[in-house]
Amino acid sequence: MKKEGDASGRGRVPVKVHKDRTRTQSSRTWLQRQLNDPYVAAARSKGYRSRAAFKLVELDEKFHFLKKGAKILDLGSAPGGWSQVAASRGATVVAADVLVMEEIPNVTFFQADLTDPDVPAMLKQALDGPADIVLTDMAAPTTGHRATDHIRTIALVEIALEVAEDTLRPGGTFVGKVFQGGSSSELLARLKKSFREVKHVKPPASRAESVELYVVALGFKAKSSGA
Repeated sequence: MKKEGDASGRGRVPVKVHKDRTRTQSSRTWLQRQLNDPYVAAARSKGYRSRAAFKLVELDEKFHFLKKGAKILDLGSAPGGWSQVAASRGATVVAADVLVMEEIPNVTFFQADLTDPDVPAMLKQALDGPADIVLTDMAAPTTGHRATDHIRTIALVEIALEVAEDTLRPGGTFVGKVFQGGSSSELLARLKKSFREVKHVKPPASRAESVELYVVALGFKAKSSGA
């Protein structure tokens, strides 16, 4: 039986996009990639809003952190693929993004800026207690300059980690996107201080040409009473 995350596409006949004067070469390349991407087809068949949903599915297949009844924060959630997966596993999901996200059953969404100091408390209140898992698939718009893109995305992960450290229960999990090269030394040191185990993973659903990686931090350490 094919697993939920199995979208290898073996046996598919490649689709070729023919030249069209109304399309640029870059748009033809993008369209051909989309038409031949088995994860795009699988996402469409399952009703997921994006192929990125399978990245979370595959990360969970490896680390088994999505549990029925878990309280989950999905930060930078739009368009909602990760929230859909989490909610489908029976979790209570509170999601936030500066962009609008269409309603998802069993997901509470806030259009909010994570840099607003009042937002973390609002999200925690919506969860009605500490989070079991904090997820973020946020990435800054790419500039084409790898070092710049890495720095900007790390900055977003750091913001999400601040929310996680303020929101997670002891033993909780943090999952966030970074770029090739992994977490910065400062971020990695912080993760190792706050969690018992920290792993960098490139799930199969992440395109081969993509420089993205995911950090999975397990076993959030309870803050000492004097912290």
